[in-house]
This record gives sequence, C-alpha cells and structure tokens, in this order.
Amino acid sequence: MDLQSSPDNSQPLKILSAYTGAASLEDALKNPRGVRLLWLEILVNDRLDLAPWWEREEVREAYAKACRWYHTYRSLIDSLLARSPLPYEPGSVDPRDYRVFAEVLQFVTDHA
Repeated sequence: MDLQSSPDNSQPLKILSAYTGAASLEDALKNPRGVRLLWLEILVNDRLDLAPWWEREEVREAYAKACRWYHTYRSLIDSLLARSPLPYEPGSVDPRDYRVFAEVLQFVTDHA
C-alpha cells in the first residue's frame, strides 16, 4: 500500500466510479455503497493511496478484506491483472461476496 501523506484526486478509480458514480476515492467514501465496494477497488487497483483515509476503520477493514481475497484467489487475480501483491492477512473470505468479486474481475478485464 502506498502511504503518501496527501489526497490525490487524480488517482484513477477502476470500479468505484462505474459502480457508484464517484469521481474520486474521497467521493466514494461518502457513499455507503462506495464504502462497501472499497475492498474490490483495493483488490484490482494497486495505484490507490489510502494514507489520507487510513485512520478510518472502514478503510482499514476494506484493505484487510482485499488482502484476504487476494491470497485466496491469487493465481486467478495474477493471471488477469497486473498488480503488486497484497500482504497476507489471516482469515477467511465470505463466499457470499464471490459473485460481486467475479463480476468486478470481469468488468476490469473487459475495460483494461
């Protein structure tokens, strides 16, 4: 994770803008749906700078969830996306999130 100190509104969002209409990460965090989908943005977008929002519990939780999903489906993700590895986070993934995970991977690969 990039821990720079100031928000950068020029960071491109890969899914949050399409799924929530947010123009920036800051805008997405104002939207409950954006907060719910943040883990997926983190999972597919290794260019996000989360440092300005790291004190927010929901950002740290989304990051941990993205790490768990990355390590559970690392081979699949690495075969579809060029991204830096996420660190290992112990814990399991919720299989109820698999459909949206698969949908987002399809969306990102279709729009690459």
